[in-house]
Amino acid sequence: MTLFLDRDGVINDEIRDGYVLRPDMFQFSDGVLTAMPILAKRFDRIIVITNQRCIGRGLLTTAGLQEIHTQMKQQIEGHGGRIDAIYFCPDVDNSSPCRKPATGMGMQAKQDFPDIDFSSSVMVGNTLSDMQFGKNLGMQTIFIPSTRPETAFPHPLIDQRYQNLLQFAQAIQ
Repeated sequence: MTLFLDRDGVINDEIRDGYVLRPDMFQFSDGVLTAMPILAKRFDRIIVITNQRCIGRGLLTTAGLQEIHTQMKQQIEGHGGRIDAIYFCPDVDNSSPCRKPATGMGMQAKQDFPDIDFSSSVMVGNTLSDMQFGKNLGMQTIFIPSTRPETAFPHPLIDQRYQNLLQFAQAIQ
């Protein structure tokens, strides 16, 4: 089973109307470092997929994003968790084939890991765009209301809703 995770608002605190542009701006959301080892035991593969429009806007370089992701992975691994791959979309245009809810990043993961079976995979995100991405690929969807608590549930795009990643991890442990 493969777990797909959105980054901002799921793994780290989302910066409202802004971006994580340096490692010191990256703050893990409550419970994430406790959740990741639980999820690592439960899923064969953990993949982060993240829209990073800040690169297309010239606010962050790809190297800068990789520095942030290296630090994120090191801290997760230091707590006994893991991330097997990270895919990001730098494009500004919503019609880009790699920007969620389009399936480009999911198809890139499938190309790199041909054994991924979307029908037994789970997408965890904090936007309806994340949920639509998961549904477009036939995944189960888990909604974290970190930045959009007003999102109605039940909702046709949302299979389950948990307050945070740790609550989801504990529920499936």
